[in-house]
Amino acid sequence: MPDGKLVRDRIPEIIRAEGGRPRTSVLDDEAYRAALRDKLIEETGEFLQSGESVELADILEVVHALARLNGLKPKDLESLRLSKQAERGGFERRLFLEDSIG
Repeated sequence: MPDGKLVRDRIPEIIRAEGGRPRTSVLDDEAYRAALRDKLIEETGEFLQSGESVELADILEVVHALARLNGLKPKDLESLRLSKQAERGGFERRLFLEDSIG
């Protein structure tokens, strides 16, 4: 993968507006998938460090991009989430499994 990092679509435009000269390239599917995974780790780390809600929005943006790469629309991803929630539950009850015997 090339040096640098995956950025949102408007970042080069913003850099130019601030007087910079960004150099960009377009990734193929394999490199894009790898860059999205790296971005997910980056954004998750930022959330874990700051705890700020805006970082959750960044994580969600990356998750949606990964879903699209796998042929899923946001509504499809939400359907999968709801299906899994119906089958196994969510995290509302804050249950922490300390042990399991047997």
